[in-house]
Parts: sequence; C-alpha cells; structure tokens
Amino acid sequence: MPSPKQTLEPGGASGSLSVAAVIDVVLPVLNEAEALPWVLERMPSGYQPIVVDNGSVDSSAAIARSRGVQVVEASPQGFGAACHAGLIAATSEVVCFMDCDASFDPTDLPKVTRPVEDDSADLCLGERIPTPGAWPVHARLANRVLALELRRRTGTRLNDLGPMRAARRDGLLGLDLADRRSGYPLEMVVKAAAAGWRITGVAVVMGGRAGRSKVTGTALGTARAIRDMSAVLRDAGVRP
Repeated sequence: MPSPKQTLEPGGASGSLSVAAVIDVVLPVLNEAEALPWVLERMPSGYQPIVVDNGSVDSSAAIARSRGVQVVEASPQGFGAACHAGLIAATSEVVCFMDCDASFDPTDLPKVTRPVEDDSADLCLGERIPTPGAWPVHARLANRVLALELRRRTGTRLNDLGPMRAARRDGLLGLDLADRRSGYPLEMVVKAAAAGWRITGVAVVMGGRAGRSKVTGTALGTARAIRDMSAVLRDAGVRP
C-alpha cells in the first residue's frame, strides 16, 4: 500500500504501477461554505486539499470534514496566518496555495506545480486571466501597479501576484515568512527574489467568486491589502 503522501499510478508499457508523490494544496477558508464543495470536487488526482479554517462562522469546516478533508484551525484571523498554518501542516515536498472562493479552478493546479516539479523554477505563480467582470477594476489596477514595482525593484518578471502558487515546502519554511495578513503572498515573492529563487508565472483563468469577497473584492479590502503590502516592502527594504 502507498504511504498517505503517495499514490499508485499506471506506468510503463507493461502497465506496471509507479509511485507518484501527492501534493498538498493549502486552502485558506473564511466562510466559504458556498464555494467549498465545488473546489473540493474539482481537485485533481494526486492533489490533497488542506482546509485552513480562519475563524469561519458558517459550515465550511464541517463540509470539509464530511468529505474526509484535513481541517486546520488558524488564528489570529488573517490571510497570512491561514496560509502559514497550512504550510506548517503540509508534509508534501511541493506545496500549493489557492484561494478557496471558486474563482480559480483546481484543475489548473498541475500547470502551476509543473515548473517546480521539473526543477525549472523554485516558485511558480498562477497569473490571472480574468473572465468578464470577475476582477474588480480597482483590484486589477492595484495588482498591476504592485507587479510593476516588484519588477522594477527586485528584477522579477511578474505580471501578477497570483493567489494560486507552488513551491517546495522546505524552501518556503527557510524564507521565514512573518506577515500574517494580506502581505503574506508579497513577502513570499520579495524574500524568494532576495534569496535568488527562480520565479516564473503561468496563465490561469480567474472566474467570478462564490459568496462575498473578504479582501480585494471591495475598495476597503483593497486599501487594507495595499497597506499590508506596503509594510512588507518597507520592512524588506524594497524602496524606490
């Protein structure tokens, strides 16, 4: 029998079985009961979701547990706190992160993990290709400005800070990420660039989310995210 982090797949002309590693997928969750079933149902073979409940008051955690999915409780409330709790709980060599609001299709995960798995990149981000109306203008503009600033200041060739991303777990832990709010994804890129990581991006489709947005879906949420990310750039010494 394969270990909990392995799965048997057909391989070779003889039809023999080969062992393939399972990849953990960290899903930060705050009241995502509406979206969660669809996300879990779309998870590709070989990708194991870890639902990180960050203070939900709906049935998100119960839905995950009813489907046999590992649930991790994370506090204090904050996107970075949820992501980092999931990273600590993960045990696979390569780890993915993905928003759990149904705006991204989990079937795109293999595209994001492939550059890391084949060792052509150390960090891969899913660069958003939005469907009409899926990405508010204020959030899109803020992301574009931030990506341009990152390219100018760190030399990374990024068009997006994509919420769908993949890297090796040990490497991420070695970055010693400290932000526990909206700045966590940016801190990951900034510290990875400073460490000389090879960073790349692949296109993924972004559709309309299910339920109410907690971060960039509102102008106030976007302003908070900008504040958190500005603090990350300041603390990292990434200045004009």
